[in-house]
Amino acid sequence: MGPLLCLLSAVCFGAMAIFGKLAYDSGVVLGDLLLFRFAIAAALLLVIARARGVLRGLPRRSVLAGLAMGGIGYATQSGLFFGALERMDASLLALILYVYPVLVMIGAIVLGRERASVRRIAALVIASVGTALVLGGAASGGLDPLGAAMGFGAAVAYTVYILAGDRIGVGMPPLALSALVCTGAAFTYSLASTRHGGPQLGFAAEGWLWLAAIAVVSTVAAILTFFAGLARVGPSAASILSTLEPVVTVVLAAAVVGESLGVVQAVGGAVVLSAVLVIQWPTRSRSLGPRIRKRRLGRPRIAPEQTADHVLP
Repeated sequence: MGPLLCLLSAVCFGAMAIFGKLAYDSGVVLGDLLLFRFAIAAALLLVIARARGVLRGLPRRSVLAGLAMGGIGYATQSGLFFGALERMDASLLALILYVYPVLVMIGAIVLGRERASVRRIAALVIASVGTALVLGGAASGGLDPLGAAMGFGAAVAYTVYILAGDRIGVGMPPLALSALVCTGAAFTYSLASTRHGGPQLGFAAEGWLWLAAIAVVSTVAAILTFFAGLARVGPSAASILSTLEPVVTVVLAAAVVGESLGVVQAVGGAVVLSAVLVIQWPTRSRSLGPRIRKRRLGRPRIAPEQTADHVLP
């Protein structure tokens, strides 16, 4: 059951970009998408977190830090991700975004939280080659430079979010942190929406379906199924299983919105995923030196060798 729950979580996260594309097709604008995604998810997660009692007794400093992580860090990452999604294919964006586990590794080494090793350097080289293939193959088909820059910016923002969350979220229950992060992001986008005259709401009725899918399926359900799977299989297996996410995005993009990757892009994407697996695959050695632990939205602390996934972006 544990592996199935982790795979279900990966499917939920991987479908988010497709739901976003369908929401755009229904006339939903970027500001409304971000606002309602986080508002709905925050409301549901706060109810669940309160029912489980994980919000009781949290220090004020931890609460403010969690809200700031969402209001600044995760709001930035999500804004860049969905902004890029307006300009480029979901499948290509998923492959660009998925360089973030390697960026986390680089950041951990630069900050002295991890040691460089042959394995990590090899993963960096492999990921660099794969990224070059993805972008080079896309360029021949009319790659949008701004969209690609925003996609890579989303990966960088997520990297900073993870590294900062390693310090800020110490000792906080993951479910509580998830609720606070979504609440902080919802507050940020509420302010932004108010500044621009409030939600536009001029989209077609099916737009609400895709907004609900992003919030309920690709945020709340994805987080909760990951928790349940993690408890059964452990962080190493859970994070490796989560590499299914970009694969799901690519497959759904082809099936639902008619996107297709060129041969060079597909090969590049496979190379990037292989680099992530090199980083994540558990080793037998127990003396791996200091570890930086990953903090994804709503996810427990996982070492960079074990990182996977998004967006949730």
